[in-house]
Amino acid sequence: MRASKGKKRGNARKARCGISAARLAEMIEEATVDAYDECEQATGWFTVLEEHLDLPFETDVLGVRVVVEAIDLRDDNRIVAVCTRGKEKQAISIADLPLRTRKPAGGEWIEAYRHWLGGL
Repeated sequence: MRASKGKKRGNARKARCGISAARLAEMIEEATVDAYDECEQATGWFTVLEEHLDLPFETDVLGVRVVVEAIDLRDDNRIVAVCTRGKEKQAISIADLPLRTRKPAGGEWIEAYRHWLGGL
């Protein structure tokens, strides 16, 4: 019984991100092809995000409008969004970055990354 609940939860995650299971599998394969360890996988995800995500874009963080100016791959293999508001700048894990209902072009790659991390 426990396995079926997990399976249902997994299917709900796919539906919530709006990407079909087949497309998610393709995106994950594209990002992680030939990646053999955590570092290589993080680099693969960073590369596809950098290639497909249309920057800059606006979103809201804790009720404050920010501009995502760039993404960065940190030494600990975390991918972060570099957010600015005026002269202030802060890095937020891209997995935790709130996205508006109207996602930026390439925003589906953030959703696929979250799914791959298991955090959707």
